[in-house]
Amino acid sequence: MESKAAMFTSAVMVAILLCSSSPAIAQKHKGPPAVSLPPSSAPAPSPSAPRHVDLADLLSVAGPFHTFLDLLEKTDVLKTFQGQANGSKDGITVFVPKDAAFASLARSATANLTSDQLKSLALYHALPRYYSLAEFNRLGGAASPVPTLAGGEYTVNVTDDMGTVHVGSMWSNPKISSSVYSTRPVAVYEVDRVLLPMQIFRTDPPMAPSPAPAPDAKPASDAASPLPGKSSSARAKADDKKSSSSPPSRRVAGIAGYFLALAASASAGLLLLF
Repeated sequence: MESKAAMFTSAVMVAILLCSSSPAIAQKHKGPPAVSLPPSSAPAPSPSAPRHVDLADLLSVAGPFHTFLDLLEKTDVLKTFQGQANGSKDGITVFVPKDAAFASLARSATANLTSDQLKSLALYHALPRYYSLAEFNRLGGAASPVPTLAGGEYTVNVTDDMGTVHVGSMWSNPKISSSVYSTRPVAVYEVDRVLLPMQIFRTDPPMAPSPAPAPDAKPASDAASPLPGKSSSARAKADDKKSSSSPPSRRVAGIAGYFLALAASASAGLLLLF
């Protein structure tokens, strides 16, 4: 009997061991998955994306830069500027002439340009990277010209004379008169003249004629004349004519009165003697 009991106990133990080693049973009794804790120090935040700048909106409210904006839209260069401003790490620097700068040029200066020349003229007014006003001092001391978005030989010479920055081309040397917008990666500066490269203009482009001077005002003596349209000398002649054209009876009466006055004076003198 004791041997049977021992054998039964051994069989029960074997069954328990087999059940505990079963995958299903192990999965059933598996503890909760381990949770990975975050590191004690949080990762540094990524730098914020550069601010988007709409050049069309910017140029339409500043200036006025309507002529230059029309040139950018007509030549489709505005899309090139916009892509360089917000789609590149280098950014862009744009030199924008005011409407008065374009008006100072004769119409013939740009009227005969081809579509490719107009496009190159627009691209010539931008540098393919961002420059602050302080950085122009370094450019002014550079030995080589500064390339523009027009590429090739379309370069400008930047000079800084005691804080006054000039952007030189073959036929013009405009001055930066104000900063319209300057936040990396976009800089827009107002210039007082149009950049005129020799690759487009073989000779110095003609300027618009100066407006005719206003006519001189009439003298105050003529303006205050009681006889409109006549000068003082004309009035004097008119008075002489009037006096000379008086009737003869009036002249005779005047002479007679003169002699009567002399006779009266003589009579009074005689009375005093007596």
